Amino acid sequence: MSRPRCSRCKRPESHCLCALIPDLPSRTEILVLQHPDEVDHALNTANLAVLGLRNARLRVGEVFEDLSLWLAHPDHRTCLLFPGDDAQPLDSLVDEPDGRPLRLVVPDGTWRKARKLLHLNPALAALPRVTLSDAPPSRYRLRKAPMQGSLSTLEAIVAALNVLEAPADYQALLKPFDALIEGQIAAMGEETFRRNHLR
Repeated sequence: MSRPRCSRCKRPESHCLCALIPDLPSRTEILVLQHPDEVDHALNTANLAVLGLRNARLRVGEVFEDLSLWLAHPDHRTCLLFPGDDAQPLDSLVDEPDGRPLRLVVPDGTWRKARKLLHLNPALAALPRVTLSDAPPSRYRLRKAPMQGSLSTLEAIVAALNVLEAPADYQALLKPFDALIEGQIAAMGEETFRRNHLR
């Protein structure tokens, strides 16, 4: 029999993170496109990000038929937060004269699955790409980063908003994330964590 879960944060009720999730405004709109395999993942950081931000939405799928409609509003500049040869540093957008707010589209999944989302959704792949220049090191101690500078979806959103919305600070979004990581480490035991993750 499965344990009862919080309907909001999707965590087991005994480990509910809702009390730690902030309620933060932002001028930047965040649209997270989540691969279906991430929905029930124990470390669903995208869900935590969307719950903590008033101006954020989460869509789940592989092919987003309505993507062009979602992105068609002329009152926003829309960019894809994803590395690439043609990606410009996110901080270069801060001083652009265009007064429209930014809509940041963030694919959520493993690197392979995030690339698949781009492949299956040409409108997504066609967006101008932006990337983080000086991202802080990941606090995600339970996964080995596949490449230098890799962040969880939540960490990437926090770093992006800290650039775009300065001097506002979005570090409060990391409180439930840190608690989630600590809870996972406690569940596996410190010795197991050290043996498997501190190499």
